[in-house]
Amino acid sequence: MGQLNFLKKRLNPWQSLVFDFNDMEDLYQLAKEENDESFTNDINETFSSIKKRYDELEIFELLSGKYDKNNAFLTIHSGAGGTEACDWVNMLLRMYSRWAEAHNYKIHIIDLLEAEGGVKSVTIQINGEFAYGYLQGETGVHRLVRISPFDSGARRHTTFASVYSTPVIDDEIEFEIKPDDIRVDTYRASGAGGQHVNKTDSAVRLTHLETGIVVQCQNERSQHKNKATAMKVLKSRLFDFYSDALEKEHEKTAKEKKDISWGSQIRSYVFHPYSMIKDHRTNYEVGNVQAVMDGKIDNFIESYLKWNWSGI
Repeated sequence: MGQLNFLKKRLNPWQSLVFDFNDMEDLYQLAKEENDESFTNDINETFSSIKKRYDELEIFELLSGKYDKNNAFLTIHSGAGGTEACDWVNMLLRMYSRWAEAHNYKIHIIDLLEAEGGVKSVTIQINGEFAYGYLQGETGVHRLVRISPFDSGARRHTTFASVYSTPVIDDEIEFEIKPDDIRVDTYRASGAGGQHVNKTDSAVRLTHLETGIVVQCQNERSQHKNKATAMKVLKSRLFDFYSDALEKEHEKTAKEKKDISWGSQIRSYVFHPYSMIKDHRTNYEVGNVQAVMDGKIDNFIESYLKWNWSGI
């Protein structure tokens, strides 16, 4: 029933669009036969509405991957740049949080490692229909160019952070993680969560020995809950890792392993000497950097989906 409702949700808007288009076409033919220009405004307004709905549905149709409709895990790591890079991670976390809130998605912080100047790394779960489908193109290195607020000489700095998006797929994963395949480390939580987490070794770090993938969780109240959440993230990462390896014939490791530095960025955020944010894959760019940092990244997401689809 869930799958049937999902298919109806995809089909019904198209049927409604076709009906409205045919209705508009009949009105146009009538106005043309009667040579009546009084319908011009109505026809133009209807056409604009249909065009807007078509553009929205076109993007929706691009989200046809097996896990596109799922929730998403989003991990952000600081790269080259020290304190500046940690502040950049914090800025990206705010950007994605604002975007999620604008789409009425729920955000759950799984792991947060704070550092001087901001956040060293963070993993969040974004819950909402098609969260992963929209965010899949955000995986990669994000480059910031600005006058550093941490530099007393007001010099321009270039900073990097990596973003890694994977679908939340839980029990849908068919392979099993054996206890001997991972190393489990526990430690005292350092993030938010009250006195309890700071007095016990409730935080959990899982290392998959074969791939070297490391995940951790410290924001739940108990070690058991942290381990269960970390295992979900690990399964998602391993699924993405092995799927990527098969598709590319093992030519690369997981996307997260790319150097977080020069030459590997997917998007540049330039605050100085001019204002521009550019995606290097699609060449889409905007000049309103503040709007983007406030979460208005839908145009980047849509341009990536169209670009990715055209390359399949």
